[in-house]
Amino acid sequence: MLGMLAAVLLASAWPDLGRSGGLVHADQLGNIGIFVIFFLHGTGLSSESLLHGASRWRLHLLVQLCTFALFPLWWLLLKTLLGSMVPPELVLGFFYLAVLPSTVSSSVAMTALARGNVAAAVLNASLSTLIGAVLTPLLASLVFTGANGQGMALGHTMLKIAQMLLLPFALGQIARLFAAAFFKKIKPITTLVDRGVILLLVWCSFSDSVADGLWRNHGWGLLAMTLVGAALFLFPMLWFTRRVARAMGFPVADEIVAVFCGSKKTLASGVPMARLLFAGSPALGIVVLPIMAYHQLQLFVCSWLARRYAARPQPSELPSELAAETQPGAAQPG
Repeated sequence: MLGMLAAVLLASAWPDLGRSGGLVHADQLGNIGIFVIFFLHGTGLSSESLLHGASRWRLHLLVQLCTFALFPLWWLLLKTLLGSMVPPELVLGFFYLAVLPSTVSSSVAMTALARGNVAAAVLNASLSTLIGAVLTPLLASLVFTGANGQGMALGHTMLKIAQMLLLPFALGQIARLFAAAFFKKIKPITTLVDRGVILLLVWCSFSDSVADGLWRNHGWGLLAMTLVGAALFLFPMLWFTRRVARAMGFPVADEIVAVFCGSKKTLASGVPMARLLFAGSPALGIVVLPIMAYHQLQLFVCSWLARRYAARPQPSELPSELAAETQPGAAQPG
C-alpha cells in the first residue's frame, strides 16, 4: 500500500519521468516486467494441488460464476443507479474490476489462515486466472468500445495477451517441471520482483494519466468516489457468497473458499493486463484506480474475516456429527 501511494505521488509530482516514452522509458521496462511476473506465476502453480481440489465441482461453479457473472451484473445495477454521478472513465474502471479474475496468493493465504479447504482455494484461484486471461479482455473490449466511441482491436489485443501473459505462464509451467525446488527456494526474491513490477506499472499508468490531466480534470474527489465504489462491490459480495454457500449446504471449510475466492479480485494480473488492454489511453490511470482501492480494502477486511473463521472451535471441541461437517474433506449434502 505504501509503495503504491509512493508511486502515485511520484507520478503526480513528476509525470514526465515515468510516462510512456519519458526519461527512463518505464513503459518498455513495464512490458519486460509483465512477461517476467507471468513467468513466475507459472512456476508457482502446482498441478498436483489443482488435481487434489478438483472434486468439489459445486463449489468451483459457485466461485467462477461469482467472479465472472455476478460481479458484472452487480456493476450493471450500480451503473444504472449511480452511473450518472461518476466520471465515465471511472465507470469503465469499475467494469474492468468486475471482469477481473480472482487473486491466487492472498486467496490461498486467507483460506489457510481461516482453516479452510486450501486445495480447493488453489484450484479456484488458479482456474480463475486462466479463464480471466481469455474472458477479461473479451468482456473489457465490449464496454471499452462503448465508452470511448472507438473499437478495441480484439484480435490484436488477444494476440498481445497470448504473447505477454499466456506464453510466459506456459514457459513457467515447463520450467517448474525441471526446477520446482529452485523456484520454491527463491520464493522471497520472486515475491519482491512481482511486487516491484506491479509498482512500476502503477507508476507508468499514473504518469501517463497525470500528464494527460488526471488531477487537473478530476481532482481528489475521484479518490473518494473510488473508495466508496470499492466498498459497494466488496461488502455485498462477501455477504452474498457466504449466504449462498450456507444455502447450498457447504461445510465451513468450503464456505471459506467461496467467500474468499468468490469476492476477491487480482491486482497482480489486473494492472499488467490493463497496460495491455488500454495502452495509449489517457484513461489508464483512472481504470486501474478501482482495483488498487479494492485490493487494499479486500486485504484488510478479509484478514479480519479470516481471523474470525480461525477462531471457531476445533473439530475435536465439537460434537462428533458437527466435527465431521467442519473437516475440509467432509462430504457435501445432496
